[in-house]
Amino acid sequence: MKKKYVVVTGGVLSGIGKGILSASIARVMKECGVEVNTLKIDPYLNIDAGTMNPNQHGEVFVTEDGYEADLDLGHYERFLGKDMRRENNMTAGQIFKAIIDKEREGSFLGATVQMVPHVTEEIKGRIRRIPGELIMIEIGGTVGDIEGEIFLEAIRELSVEEGSENFLFVHVTYVPYLRVTSEFKTKPTQQSVQLLRRIGIQPQMIAVRSEEPVEENELRKIALFGGVEREMVFNLPDSKNVYDVPSIVYSYGIHRKIATRLNLEIMERFEWDYPRNFIPSKIAIIGKYLGTDDAYKSISESICLCGASKPEVLDSQVFEDMTQEQIKNTLAEYEGLIIPGGFGKRGIEGKLAVIRYARENNVPILGICLGMQLMVIEYARNVAGLEGANSTEFDPATPYPVIDIMEEQKKILKLGGTMRLGAQETPIKVGTLLMEAYGASPVHERHRHRYEVNYEDFRDLFSEPDENLSGRLVISSKAAFVEAIELPGRDFFLGIQYHPEFGSKVGRPSPLFRLFVERVRGRKKD
Repeated sequence: MKKKYVVVTGGVLSGIGKGILSASIARVMKECGVEVNTLKIDPYLNIDAGTMNPNQHGEVFVTEDGYEADLDLGHYERFLGKDMRRENNMTAGQIFKAIIDKEREGSFLGATVQMVPHVTEEIKGRIRRIPGELIMIEIGGTVGDIEGEIFLEAIRELSVEEGSENFLFVHVTYVPYLRVTSEFKTKPTQQSVQLLRRIGIQPQMIAVRSEEPVEENELRKIALFGGVEREMVFNLPDSKNVYDVPSIVYSYGIHRKIATRLNLEIMERFEWDYPRNFIPSKIAIIGKYLGTDDAYKSISESICLCGASKPEVLDSQVFEDMTQEQIKNTLAEYEGLIIPGGFGKRGIEGKLAVIRYARENNVPILGICLGMQLMVIEYARNVAGLEGANSTEFDPATPYPVIDIMEEQKKILKLGGTMRLGAQETPIKVGTLLMEAYGASPVHERHRHRYEVNYEDFRDLFSEPDENLSGRLVISSKAAFVEAIELPGRDFFLGIQYHPEFGSKVGRPSPLFRLFVERVRGRKKD
């Protein structure tokens, strides 16, 4: 049996929810008994998302096999409940690099290397190798973007070669509401469909995104000018909870229409266990990337998947010039704090000041990656008395380099894809918060860093759990590699070198976030 493909394109503008819709359709089809896999195509020239600025593009999502991806792979993981891999993302940079490498190796036997057929064949070959019965393909950006044209051409060719009966094209478009004339405007949608047709692709389904429900007349107009049947046009107004979207997709019967078009046998079933009511919890992420709401996406979603309300993101720089009393007054309303990962010196002193506040006032705090390293720095400075203690990332001349670059990283000059990446074994010690969260040892969690705790030179800062020493940081480590630190005598003072947020899925949030939220709620009850 040939593979089936659902291809999701976008029109009018980007950022309207193609990833959420793709993930939702994939989940519904999975619930109906179909073996589903996904592919996100990003037409940019980067090899991966690893060097992209979170202020512009949102978080970098790390897969189990150590690939740095666009945040949409996070949507796919959370919704599908399935670990993504590097094969689930394709960029123009990967394709062009592969073509150039092959040309240099002489693989094209003297031929003139061209966009068609050489680039399109590389794209099609990679798509064909993705395992699964149904492949959901999301093409980033919008129709008409010059970067995406070659991918649309390759998929058009693939639909011809594999048979149009094995393809369904879903076009996601935005219909704005013009308040001056009190009407929805469908012309941009009509034009984006026309652009798609000029490329040689006729969508069979149109998903209409809007702020408010679109009226029936407009939907009929979109169907008429888009060349699709009215029952294949669906309106998806903004939803307060993105986890409602799979249920909406199911209620529209989109799964049945896909199955009919692609001749798939499905079971009529749908179980979707997700938080519907969020318990109000005042949790703050002390961050430094505030250019987009997606910079700390997986952390926010991990909190929400535990049934707590969405955390607020506060700018760490505002705390740099505050006294501890001012910080206490500013953060008094927050019941829990998270210090996320990041790179660079900006905003670091503000994060350190907040960590000190949490330590001295017994406020539940979770440090992730850089956050854990800053917990060590703050402890070294303000408890152990190592004035000027720092990371060599921020101060190469620090007299106390309690955080230093990993040995294997010192000879690496390139930045892309060179960190400690992907799932690594993490031992869990009995009697720690980690053991309370996981209940087993070892576990495998995803890493993304090139600096680490300098355990060899600063052993006196730490104690092993079985030493039963209070007042020093307790570590969980693998050899001399510190994976986590805890401070005894606190409700929740935990730092981890890895990123547990990337492992959260609907119905299965990360155990660490679940324990963190439980401790925050416990303090609230007290």
